[in-house]
Amino acid sequence: MCANQLLVWYASYGSNLLYEDRFLGYIKGRVRRGCSQKELGCRDKTPPIKNKTIDIPFPLYFAERSSKWNNGGVAFIGLSRDENNPTIGRMYLITKEQFIDVVKQENDNQEISIDFEEVKRKGSKVFRESRYGNIVYLGDDEGYPIFTFTHYKDIEDQAFNLPSDEYIQIIAAGLKETLNWTKEEIADYLIRKHGIRGTIDKKDLIRKLGV
Repeated sequence: MCANQLLVWYASYGSNLLYEDRFLGYIKGRVRRGCSQKELGCRDKTPPIKNKTIDIPFPLYFAERSSKWNNGGVAFIGLSRDENNPTIGRMYLITKEQFIDVVKQENDNQEISIDFEEVKRKGSKVFRESRYGNIVYLGDDEGYPIFTFTHYKDIEDQAFNLPSDEYIQIIAAGLKETLNWTKEEIADYLIRKHGIRGTIDKKDLIRKLGV
């Protein structure tokens, strides 16, 4: 099997935008920022080969009530393409096994299997009716397929919910780390997203960012 058949891009758009404090904890198996318990980690703990930014052509929104985040909303992407409202992402080049292990950790460490070729053919595939039980194919880059995951329900079936201050701060830190945006730029991006839009004004949002 060729090496490029073993590698995929994982495109993150939520708290995993933050590399050292969040995403690498899933790889290495350690306590991540905002959490109190150590993560299971990947079977292969090799860091990503590389990472880069990506514009994900699906809308970002915040929904559900997460007990880990003071019952605030967490990040998802909708399933209808919207080129005029892209989601800022950061993608990591990792092995297929590592991707499966990351998705597993986002699904309460329950065993899963992913047919990557089926996801590519269909564009997305729900493997479990859970928060992050839907694998989405986003195209290819440098000869490697790009995958992410989101809610099994689409955006129109969601009850939007404002994220907790801590979650907003982690998202802001990830955007700062990824794009070196100012507070103003981060606020301009987030204020338009469902779950935040109409619930808080820009000045209050800027005060919450913490970057």
